[in-house]
Amino acid sequence: MKFWITGVASPRGSARTAAQMEAAGWDGLLVVDSQNLSGDPYVALAMAASATSRLGLGTGVTNCVTRNAAATACAIASVDRVSGGRAVLGIGRGDSALAHLGRAPARPAVFERYLRQLQTYLRGEAVPFDDIDIPENVAPPLSGLELADAPPASRIDWIGAGRGPKVQVEAAASGPTVIAIAARQAERVMFALGADEERIAWGIETARKARRDAGLDPDGISFGTYLNVGCSPDIEVARDLVKGGLTTFARFSVMHGKTSGPVSERNRAVLHELRNAYDMKAHTRGDSAQAGVLTPEFIDRFAVTGTPDQCIARLKRLAALGLDRVAITGALRGVSETDAAKSRALLEQEVLPAVRASGT
Repeated sequence: MKFWITGVASPRGSARTAAQMEAAGWDGLLVVDSQNLSGDPYVALAMAASATSRLGLGTGVTNCVTRNAAATACAIASVDRVSGGRAVLGIGRGDSALAHLGRAPARPAVFERYLRQLQTYLRGEAVPFDDIDIPENVAPPLSGLELADAPPASRIDWIGAGRGPKVQVEAAASGPTVIAIAARQAERVMFALGADEERIAWGIETARKARRDAGLDPDGISFGTYLNVGCSPDIEVARDLVKGGLTTFARFSVMHGKTSGPVSERNRAVLHELRNAYDMKAHTRGDSAQAGVLTPEFIDRFAVTGTPDQCIARLKRLAALGLDRVAITGALRGVSETDAAKSRALLEQEVLPAVRASGT
């Protein structure tokens, strides 16, 4: 199991951060794509590539609305070239990036169509013009210009089929519909289901069933998960560190008012209270109103919290489910920076080496 860490897309700080993460032994760095809250992810990843030689680099995550599929494919393929083949494209239906444009996440059918287009571009193949959803009142058809000649379809010529390994796509998913889409269209499903083993096992089986139903090999896909992790000898400190990020990820399982995946009645009630309390202006903050609704039981089930030994044991159990990647989000805004630094040091110096040494 590979360990990636998530971060902001800082135009000036990404190179320094990436170099630090590589030196600390992380396998990869994912940066957010939220244009009103953070810098451009592809600029940040290119800067990170220039400062590293081994670290994997990707979006965690972009979305299918704010960029045309051709633009997204071009951007991540550029990062892949600059980094010598270290890029991955993490994508979802959108959250804060769309909220700050006054929109909710994209509809599932739009997401699947976008993924098909994205994969076609990344293979160096052509997308028919008729499949590109640009309203005519925004830009009319090219045929109206009466050119002597024009491209017959949309293709990223410089990528080209057979010019090297295709950039892998990993789709973030929490509900059964989007898990099924990710299973059909991506190389990896990245679950946003928390650290609950029962929920992740459910997600894996949902994805495999979707592939079987589509006539695809159920074992022909990889699985990973986003995890909120707080490591400290003081459990209250560990819980406080993960609250902000956990509100963001847990909300995905109840975003539209119906909970997804197996969950106890008590935790179901917490999820609905979280949804009702969520303030996007305090997105990811550990001192937000939404963070205040999380109970200790909920935090310990949906996040990885506790001493190094407790975190090691939890991560080993998750690896045994068949996950090949975890993307760890530690402390975000609104918490003690000193406690956050201590938690990450424990992860880097004790937890990750122990899990790797076990062969999981």
